[in-house]
Amino acid sequence: MYSGLFDLPWWGYVAATLVMTHITIAAVTIYLHRHSAHRALDLHPLVSHFFRLWLWLTTGMATKEWTAVHRKHHARCETPEDPHSPQILGIGKVMWQGADLYKAETKNHDTLEKFGQGTPDDWIERNVYTAHSVAGIAIMMMVDFALFGFIGITIWAVQMMWIPFFAAGIINGVGHYWGYRNFQAEDASRNIVPWGIIIGGEELHNNHHAYATSARLSSKWWEFDIGWMYIRIMAMLGLARVKKIAPKISFTPKAQCDLETLQAVITHRYDVLAKYARSLKRTCAGEIRQLKAAHAVRIDRRLLKRLLHSDAQKLSALERERMREVLSNSQVLDTVNSMRQELAALWQRSSASKDELVRQLEDWCHRAEASGIVALEDFSRRLRCYQLAQT
Repeated sequence: MYSGLFDLPWWGYVAATLVMTHITIAAVTIYLHRHSAHRALDLHPLVSHFFRLWLWLTTGMATKEWTAVHRKHHARCETPEDPHSPQILGIGKVMWQGADLYKAETKNHDTLEKFGQGTPDDWIERNVYTAHSVAGIAIMMMVDFALFGFIGITIWAVQMMWIPFFAAGIINGVGHYWGYRNFQAEDASRNIVPWGIIIGGEELHNNHHAYATSARLSSKWWEFDIGWMYIRIMAMLGLARVKKIAPKISFTPKAQCDLETLQAVITHRYDVLAKYARSLKRTCAGEIRQLKAAHAVRIDRRLLKRLLHSDAQKLSALERERMREVLSNSQVLDTVNSMRQELAALWQRSSASKDELVRQLEDWCHRAEASGIVALEDFSRRLRCYQLAQT
């Protein structure tokens, strides 16, 4: 039986498979995602073309198609137009049929034309990579067979399943369904785990949706993004240039809000809302206990959790009615809810001038500090100190 050019022990075949699939993951997260879709970094032409070639061999995906589908996902996130939202289509369908959803969207001409701008359109892209996507996959199978023999066919099969399962299924499915959130983005994105290794850093999906154009997906000191590590190595070698990363917050004591405060609050709006929820969580929990003790209202903990984490417009008519019942029995909860909605509305008032928005933010802080709710007062005083860190 033909055993290929390399006769390896069992662990050698496992290692070879993991190395090749990891290169594919790196190509997706660095080239397709951070470079092509979000323009967060520039790549040297040699690196860029290597990734294009490797993806043609291991996935058959065209740069324009992947970029367009992903950009549409961000533009239409968690709506019926989202190509792969588990909130709309169900977690099971996205996890197990994610590749089919992707392929269906790539056939949408409007998606490609509207969201696929700025992607490679040279001779080899048009006449080889896009025109003959199946050929690359077939060549990869022959290469695996030549290198590893009949077990190479198994290695090839794993390579073919890797991206459809981990990227199309896990990231698009689990990444919008289970996990933890550092930021209250307007969608359901989640960080699956804090160690972005298996899927190249894409596990930190909530961080990415909060700062979509950042080349670095890690946010907290304890999070690790291996894709960012590779980018930094390439940058030191002159093979990549980072264009954008998520800005940092600094805190400067201030007597009142100014333009710098406003800019920092709007830039870090998802972080602001997450900190608001964490700051008021204990206060709300205390109110819930008092309402339960007084039997004033039937408490729905899930609904009250959404009070701190959701826009009122996202609640159903029944949920809004039940929310009104709860809020009518607690002045504290009513204040916490209304102040959150007002804070979120600050960056949605596109017609207001910067000076008007600064005054509105200062008025919000003034009322928060006069609310009599200690946690809200403390949050407001810290919010006044927001400022973008100098880079």
